[in-house]
Amino acid sequence: MPEPSSRGVAVPRRQLSRSVLVDADVIRAAVPELRPGDERYDAELGARFAEHFPRLHGLFRELYGERADSLASLAAVVDLAVTTWRERPEALKALDRARTAQPAWFQSNRMLAGVCYVDRYAGSLDGIRRRIPYFRELGLTVLHLMPLFASPEGNDDGGYAVSSYRDVDPELGTMPELASLARELRDAGISLELDFIFNHTSNEHEWARRAVAGEVVDGVAYEDFYLIFPDRTMPDAYERTTREIFPDDHPGSFVQLPDGRWIWATFYHFQWDLNYANPEVFRAMAGEMTFLANQGVEILRMDAVAFIWKQLGTPCESLPQVHLLLQAFNALLAIATPGVVLKSEAIVHPDEVVSYVSVDECQLSYNPLQMALTWEALATRDASLLNQALERRHGLPEGTAWVNYVRSHDDIGWTFADEDAAELGIDGFEHRRFLNRFFVGREPGSFARGVPFQDNPRTGDCRITGTTAALTGIEAGDPGGVDRAVLAYSLALSTGGVPLLYLGDEVAQPNDPTYVSRPEEADDSRWVHRPFYPEQSYAAREDTATPSGAVFAALTRLLTVRRRTPELGGGRLWPFHTGLRSVVAFQRPGWTDDLPRVVVLANVGDDAVHVPAERFAGFDRVAHELVGDVDLDLRGGVSLPAHGIVWLHATPR
Repeated sequence: MPEPSSRGVAVPRRQLSRSVLVDADVIRAAVPELRPGDERYDAELGARFAEHFPRLHGLFRELYGERADSLASLAAVVDLAVTTWRERPEALKALDRARTAQPAWFQSNRMLAGVCYVDRYAGSLDGIRRRIPYFRELGLTVLHLMPLFASPEGNDDGGYAVSSYRDVDPELGTMPELASLARELRDAGISLELDFIFNHTSNEHEWARRAVAGEVVDGVAYEDFYLIFPDRTMPDAYERTTREIFPDDHPGSFVQLPDGRWIWATFYHFQWDLNYANPEVFRAMAGEMTFLANQGVEILRMDAVAFIWKQLGTPCESLPQVHLLLQAFNALLAIATPGVVLKSEAIVHPDEVVSYVSVDECQLSYNPLQMALTWEALATRDASLLNQALERRHGLPEGTAWVNYVRSHDDIGWTFADEDAAELGIDGFEHRRFLNRFFVGREPGSFARGVPFQDNPRTGDCRITGTTAALTGIEAGDPGGVDRAVLAYSLALSTGGVPLLYLGDEVAQPNDPTYVSRPEEADDSRWVHRPFYPEQSYAAREDTATPSGAVFAALTRLLTVRRRTPELGGGRLWPFHTGLRSVVAFQRPGWTDDLPRVVVLANVGDDAVHVPAERFAGFDRVAHELVGDVDLDLRGGVSLPAHGIVWLHATPR
């Protein structure tokens, strides 16, 4: 019998290495569901095991092949996959089959993701459930709920310090309530997304407590789940090449335990990094991942992916083993829960961001470059860097997609490549300093009311926080604020992939300056743009004389148009050169080259501009402007007001 390859193409058994065949047979012999001829044999699971085990096996050999327990650990992971499938609800198995049959489901032009904190947006999981009718009205197809797991009291990094992956914060609800919510969302056509915080746990997690105590349970030594050293010798050696992430919290990459030992903590002092060089850690985290998948989570946002492997003498970021680990998680899910997709969160150099995206790694990825350069273009009134990025850095492998967003729960960092900026005569370091000054209102001509985050005078590093309304000028009363906000979201909606809306932005929610009065939030300025449900803003959303109503009307119009326009699905994007520095311009060719396309134009400048007729010489004379629902004669060119947008449905000659 041929064995499928990891790409699904059948290859003869003899072409697979002997070790794969032997180890696969050993595992099959131990697992009835994988053993053909056994009355408990599951043909569906067996086929996926045959397809994806060679890939998982090869990844384990690369990661853990030198360890004596490598095969035992791999067998335990396969057993976990079998148990997960055995316990998986039938409705989720049906979803797996549908998603396997249509793997590009997330590339539809009807996709729209929304993100919120449960407590701030709705109070509880039940409150989220009661808002499902509004989510349907808005057209959401994905709901990303920010971390909702049990976490330490007080500062918990916005939920990113997890004390238990199997328990919901009791103030929000319970795990059965989460599973029930996932079912209701799925019935409404909305996929549930959660963060999978897998680089670290909180210092209150059971594993962490057992590690500090030196416990060994059922042969598992929990001290090896983390990187703990008796003195500063190894921490000092590692820190020669690692960088400080949160210098306001602690210097370097380590914090000291009460007994004098040192433990790795990349981020906050209460977030302890896991040791993925130990295969038991992979197995344990795979168990948490598949548990969540069986609660109905369809998309897992893989948090802080760049940091999960440590190696002396390196920056301990984006190492090759990081990709092997993500691919191994991907292969496990392909066997156990094939309808689940991974989304990478890597706020790193653009070349590194795209390296995480593939059908065998993370099928989805945040697009931090487009996000940052959208803000850069609004500040400079110059679209050159953004147009350059769309032309050069937008492409992704087949079967994957960007998640395009205007802002997230996190700060804005200026992640453009210095070499790209240099081609346009821009000094990257000085430009970042300008942008930081601009968005906190310290630069002449600024309309923004942002707040600095992790301002480090020693290194010059700083990031920006603020809601869309605060950063576009709405909060400051700038007359161009509403149009800038709509323009920013129009780019996220028209560049392909999955657009992401921070819920509340559609009604121009302002900053929340009261965060400084809450001790657990006061030292983290990101809470300024994580406001509570903006009751007044939502109440005014039907009144277009208010900023809330004006933004809501414009965005819902764009969403309606996007859902009606297949060319805005997928990810293909071609440049369109206008000769005007203030105009973001590109074409969305749809699925084939010869069909009508959408030409997107957006003027980031403060003055009206005119795109001359000769720029449209390759199109038929009449095009339909989708947003305004009017025909335009391209022989007269196209005029754009300040901060204006145009979506032209045009037919190439």
